[in-house]
Amino acid sequence: MLILITGGSRSGKSRLAQELAAGRAGPHAFVATAEALDAEMQARIRAHQRSRPAGWALVEEPRRVPEAVAGALAAVRTVVLDCVTLWMSNLLLADDAFDERGAEAAAAELVTAAGAAPSADLIVVTNEVGSGVVPDNALARRFRDCAGRANEVLARGAGEVYLCVSGIPLRIKPAGAAPLAAERNEHHG
Repeated sequence: MLILITGGSRSGKSRLAQELAAGRAGPHAFVATAEALDAEMQARIRAHQRSRPAGWALVEEPRRVPEAVAGALAAVRTVVLDCVTLWMSNLLLADDAFDERGAEAAAAELVTAAGAAPSADLIVVTNEVGSGVVPDNALARRFRDCAGRANEVLARGAGEVYLCVSGIPLRIKPAGAAPLAAERNEHHG
């Protein structure tokens, strides 16, 4: 099943993805899309690596993500992909012609890869980029549009969608679903 987790920066998306994955059948793999292009990103990547459970396979792929995910899903039962917005940024910076149609096609390939492994789970992390102000430059607007289009395609193809707000996960698909255990504990404790 494809599970999409979205939200703003530092909203608890990656933590929720790891928690959901840990509760699913193993073995597990993590597909990372970040590239360590500067010291600050290197430090972020190291922090993410330390937060993952030992024993998870790691696949680092900044651009050919559907292929990397398909390979991981063929080898393990649960895959976490973190994150779509970095993947979209990588595709955008690698190709001046990359646009919403390209983002939609890339996201559709990812949905197809998840569907080709019906006995496995793919948990996808992405940033909700459409809630802020309209960026002041063309490249930033194109990024926002590409990421937003990819998120739409992934949300349509997902069996479950979660929105993280200030560290609180809310299941928004399927509608009317029971709250997460974490939500129940926070509201009763």
